[in-house]
This record gives sequence, structure tokens and C-alpha cells, in this order.
Amino acid sequence: MTILRIFWFAVGSLSLISGIIGAFLPVLPTVPFLLLAALGFSKSSDKLHNWLINHGIFGPPILDWQKNGAISKKVKLFASLSMLASIGITILLAVPMLFVTLQAAILIGVAVFIWTRPVS
Repeated sequence: MTILRIFWFAVGSLSLISGIIGAFLPVLPTVPFLLLAALGFSKSSDKLHNWLINHGIFGPPILDWQKNGAISKKVKLFASLSMLASIGITILLAVPMLFVTLQAAILIGVAVFIWTRPVS
């Protein structure tokens, strides 16, 4: 394995793990990590790439994005609710308002991006 393939394999693996964790934690997004995992595996492991894009749960949002740049309405809603929950948790943890404001500004930008993509 070349250095680049090792790098992309590491990117794919870490992104997949982050995406799986993100499916259960409102703080981490799932789909962006899965998209990055698909990219990493496409450049390092055909076997893992094929497994990921053919996976019953993870595959459809990746294929929607790859084929149409689209995000399903269900994923958009889940992402939006997760972002709101993340901000709510941050406020409940009494994080300084500067950080809450920064987090909210970034997540608003992410939400605008998500909601301006086509619906699959």
C-alpha cells in the first residue's frame, strides 16, 4: 500500500467511525462523515467503498449525493434537529455565549447549505 492509499484509508476509517458515532450523538453530523468515508475508501479500498455504498442504511444518502447532489427531506430534518439539539446542549452546559454564538453561526451556515440542496 502506498502512502496515499494509507492516508485515504485512514481518512475513510476515521470518517466512518465518526459518522457512526454521529448517528447516536446530536453533536456530530452523520452524512458528511459518510461522504468523506466514501471518498477515502474510493481512493484506498474498492471492497470497503462498495460495502459502504451498498450498505442498507449508509448507502442511500451517499448515492443520492454522488448522483444528484441531493439530500433527502428526512436527512435534512434530522440534521436540522440535531443542530438545534447541539446548540441546546451547549447552552445547558453553560458554555460562554461567545462560543454558543460562534457555534450557532456555523450551524446556520450548514443548515442553509443543507436546505438549498435538491431533495432526493
